Amino acid sequence: MKLPTPVPESELKTTALETIRKAKFPVMATVDNGQPRARPVSPVRTDGFTIYIASMRASAKTAELEACPRTELCYLSEDHDQVRITGPCLLVTDAAERQSIWDSNPLLRAYLGSIDNPEFVLYVVQPERVRFMREWALDYQEVPLA
Repeated sequence: MKLPTPVPESELKTTALETIRKAKFPVMATVDNGQPRARPVSPVRTDGFTIYIASMRASAKTAELEACPRTELCYLSEDHDQVRITGPCLLVTDAAERQSIWDSNPLLRAYLGSIDNPEFVLYVVQPERVRFMREWALDYQEVPLA
């Protein structure tokens, strides 16, 4: 089997963003008292490599992120390309940002009813490191964030 050639650095960011667009639903890793936990999540906004995720106050994910805000998202496309985004997952408290995301997500509104619902929690994953791997490449490429 011939290993795929690395993506040229000039195309790496675009290729990684396209993989995110295709994959849509990443798996999010958190830590629960030293035990890694992984679950698929449905981002409510994607701005480049900055990913916004809604949650419920009562969810295990929320408790885990409050205890340890470090996370990694892993996007896997149908053709098995991967993008991994590592960084802190922080609570979004800015009213305008919350309102903008609320207004653009009918499912969020239908499920929670009101932006003032105390169960509504909004997070942003701020990328510190982004890596891309073509299917079977065996090595990740560092994606430039600037």
